[in-house]
Amino acid sequence: MTTAPRLLDWLPDSDPALRWQVERDLAAAPPGVWEATRARVATEGFGAALLAKQDADGQWAGGAFFPAGFFDSPEAKEPGQPWVATTWALKDLREWGLDASALAGTAEKLAANSRWEYDDLPYWGGEVDVCINSYTLASGAWLGADVSALAAWFPGHRLADGGWNCEAEEGDSVRSSFHSTLNAVRGMLAYEQLTGDRALRDARHGGEEYLLERHLLNRLSTGEPVGEFVSRFVYPNRHRYSALAALDHFRDASLHERSDPDARLADAVEVVRSARQPDGTWLQTTPLAGRTWFDVDVPEGQPSRWLTLIGARVLEWWEGGSVRESPAASS
Repeated sequence: MTTAPRLLDWLPDSDPALRWQVERDLAAAPPGVWEATRARVATEGFGAALLAKQDADGQWAGGAFFPAGFFDSPEAKEPGQPWVATTWALKDLREWGLDASALAGTAEKLAANSRWEYDDLPYWGGEVDVCINSYTLASGAWLGADVSALAAWFPGHRLADGGWNCEAEEGDSVRSSFHSTLNAVRGMLAYEQLTGDRALRDARHGGEEYLLERHLLNRLSTGEPVGEFVSRFVYPNRHRYSALAALDHFRDASLHERSDPDARLADAVEVVRSARQPDGTWLQTTPLAGRTWFDVDVPEGQPSRWLTLIGARVLEWWEGGSVRESPAASS
């Protein structure tokens, strides 16, 4: 698949956080072009606006995962959760491509001032939720914090079926979750990309295998779809799993390791392809409930530039790669 010229006119008419990725991933712009656009994330648009919300102590909204005072506020009784605290701000800025130098001193400030709402634990040590720890691992590696102890947490907390589950630490589940496992492998991949440390590669591959065995879509026990969430694409997806988000991870891992796409991704690719509109776009579904600093994508039902970027680059990678059969399939 080659992205249609019309889309290559429409997609870049957007924030620098999105535009540089379009230039790099779809328009084949020279590095000097997309790197210059990426540098503007710190001074324009979404990136600059979110940087301006940072507190003097290094946090956002006065809290690690939730804003200060959240649990005693009426907001705690509303649907969803707020997406304005430190962990979510760092995740957004990192994924938008902000250069870590724009947050110089933040790692040290968070080490001194930020504690998890769970047991008042220090920020860069993480807590017990694997999704939270995956974001913290990636953000710490990005900002140069020492997250080596947190990195060592991941292999020891894999479940027997190969993945992770945010509910496992409270004893509520012994089975892995699609959502938690995808967040875990994304965090571990980011850690490896940012640090060059391959110590987590085997654990990450095990989590990826958990998803591949299920073709990113289905229960292993019955082969039935795991839930409608797999085909509901939304941006920002925060913690939520979808076939599109999972394929974007496998694309990222494939490019990082210079490996071919796995044949077991084919069914998920068809889910993504079938959601593409006749004009080549993907539509926003229901945004996740909860307070945000500002909107970064369109309302439900409208063509989403973010989802179209991700969908188009996934299909270009799949259709341009040499599909690799799994060992089980080829034996």
